[in-house]
Amino acid sequence: MAVPKRKTSPSKRGMRRSHDRLPTSSYVEDKESGELRRPHHVDPKTGLYRGKQILKAKDEE
Repeated sequence: MAVPKRKTSPSKRGMRRSHDRLPTSSYVEDKESGELRRPHHVDPKTGLYRGKQILKAKDEE
């Protein structure tokens, strides 16, 4: 079984772990309503996606 010859320094350990964090979720401002929404997702409030009506708006239900 392979065993490390030297102790890994805190700096090297931190550099290795630098990409292990969870990514922050990105949001974009909606052009029409001005509210924040996830990119490439249907706006749940209006039901629009790329200018087309995909779902019924929440106000209509």
